[in-house]
Amino acid sequence: MRKTLFIAALALISAGCVAQKANVKEVKTLIYGESADYNKARQLIQEALTNEETKDLAETWYMAAMIGYQQSEQQLLLKQMGQNMDQETAGQAVMESYDYLLKADELASVMTLDKKGREVMTDAKTHKNVQKMMKEYYSKQLFPIYGIFLNDQRDFAGAYHAFMNHLNIPNLPMMQDEKSQADMPKDSTYNEYTYYAALFAIQAEMHPEAIALLEQLKSGSYEAISVNQFLYQEYVTTKDTANFVQVLKDAMVRFPQEPWFLQNLINYYIFSNQESMAIDYLNQAIEREPEVAQYHLIMGNLKENKQSYEEAIAEFDRALQLDPKMADAAAGKGRVYYNQAVKMNEDAANIMDAKEYKLALEDMNEMFRQSLPFFEQAHKMDPANRDYMITLKGLYYRFSMEAEYNAIQEELNK
Repeated sequence: MRKTLFIAALALISAGCVAQKANVKEVKTLIYGESADYNKARQLIQEALTNEETKDLAETWYMAAMIGYQQSEQQLLLKQMGQNMDQETAGQAVMESYDYLLKADELASVMTLDKKGREVMTDAKTHKNVQKMMKEYYSKQLFPIYGIFLNDQRDFAGAYHAFMNHLNIPNLPMMQDEKSQADMPKDSTYNEYTYYAALFAIQAEMHPEAIALLEQLKSGSYEAISVNQFLYQEYVTTKDTANFVQVLKDAMVRFPQEPWFLQNLINYYIFSNQESMAIDYLNQAIEREPEVAQYHLIMGNLKENKQSYEEAIAEFDRALQLDPKMADAAAGKGRVYYNQAVKMNEDAANIMDAKEYKLALEDMNEMFRQSLPFFEQAHKMDPANRDYMITLKGLYYRFSMEAEYNAIQEELNK
């Protein structure tokens, strides 16, 4: 009795295995021709992919990939015939197919021993079929085409993944033979697609992924300046100070004709209170481009902060020589005198002798008076700047200049 039950059980298992293999074969008939039924084919293949007897067969996964392949081919054929192509359907089909191909090759490439004891692939035929289909996807550029479509739909993460499928094909273990590598060179087009994938990652806020791609490109020639600018911004976004500073330093040397990197490096040192470093790099900038008024303005500000007032005035004067309409340079000169006067006022508060105190106030007022014409000059250059007007209002009040005070107050009210 037990023997009979055991034999019956074996028969049921065998029947199930045969049924699933029949499903795989039936898929072939469902995906070809004008009456292809991709939904039914996917239903049948899913059963085979989850069945214990067929889920570990490379052929099963390859057939699953064929569904997406044939569906995308059908859409491409419609386009060639001048009919409307469903880009979404075609793109999703190849994306689905790609993942199945990877699994199919993983199973096919498992090494085993043949009858003669030689180490061979479990399924060399499927391995070659997978390799062929991957090459076809790469040559037809189906993933970038779908990625561009997704970008237009503002699905930036999807666009990134589509482009990465394309970019990863030459790096797959199955593609490392000499002929495959020759057929898929990492040329300017490959670099271009890497660049776009990085931009999609940035827009999708996938910052580690964007950084990885930009790092690949930063030493190359494709869009080299933009690549390094984007890489700097990504490191800023991720608060990686050491790396964004290094990007600026490297790019500053590599692209001496592009002041953007040096300017941002200077700004970093200024805002991180490393003024000596800022001055060192600013001197390099001035040496390269001595006629840039903005550099002298910034140098004047830095010299003022270090209380090197004469040097600050000289830098502001140089900025005005180069750009006579630079209001900030005129205001910078006024600020040098104004801030010294403020300091003199603070110091005067500690003077106990009345005569000395009076003299100190006179010196202070004279310093304030020296600042006045420069702020008036700055206001004339940039009448809408409220900071200049507020400073002038205080100076006019200090010197009892009633008409000027009322006029500037009226401007502020407007």
